[in-house]
Amino acid sequence: MPVENIDIDALKAKALIYRKEILEIVTSAGCGHPGGSLSAVEILLSLYEYKIRHNPQDPKWSDRDRVIISKGHITPAVYVTLANSGYFSKEELKNFRKLGSVLQGHVVTKVPGVEFNTGSLGHGLSVANGLALGAKMLKKDFNIYCLMGDGEIQEGSVWEAAMTAAHYKLDNVCAIVDYNKVQENGPVEEIKGLEPLADKWKSFGWEVREVIGHNFKQLFGALDDFGKIKDKPFVIIAHTIKGKGVSFMEGDRNWHGKAPNLEQLKEALKELEG
Repeated sequence: MPVENIDIDALKAKALIYRKEILEIVTSAGCGHPGGSLSAVEILLSLYEYKIRHNPQDPKWSDRDRVIISKGHITPAVYVTLANSGYFSKEELKNFRKLGSVLQGHVVTKVPGVEFNTGSLGHGLSVANGLALGAKMLKKDFNIYCLMGDGEIQEGSVWEAAMTAAHYKLDNVCAIVDYNKVQENGPVEEIKGLEPLADKWKSFGWEVREVIGHNFKQLFGALDDFGKIKDKPFVIIAHTIKGKGVSFMEGDRNWHGKAPNLEQLKEALKELEG
């Protein structure tokens, strides 16, 4: 969709709804990952509402763009996005992490719209590369978007995949790093620093854009630049805030895998509503 046709205020309103629903389903389940889910809301909205070709009524449409959720624990954000996009009923969100539900703690392909089962992190970019190579071999023009966490790109497998994408000139791959700078055990820079992150990707042969990951216009601009660059893979480093929108969650590693209680939920929803 052309950027001039996008209602940014409407998207901001949707982002608010998504954040509320994320918190509600995590609280109901008593477990989940609200911090990383809240940081990725605008990224997911930009993909599903603005950029990718997809058809919720036909999730396996052969010419669809593929979204690989490498940071697969952010299921609250992913499932809320897919439900609001029409892939399945929003009523199903009430079953998040419940016994017998397909909406489990990491994304699985039993969920309509999910392309790849994610357990251990660090594998999504390799999968994206495989899909991209396959698309080129089949002369298909779909693109592959791979959403990664900053903690997982400390893993060597990611940089092997980065080399591979550049070697094969996979210009149909767009990696997106949700750079919220907090991982499970603390600040990313204290555990294993990533900087200079943009220079690292450039040195591996990638085209790089850095944006504020909660700014729709910046995300749209970077996503539009992807596709204009030929013979190189593309990465968007999206600077975000873990727990975005809820003051007592922002930047706090303890919300990596912790659900709010009912009182905290009430406080968070009140804060989001302004």
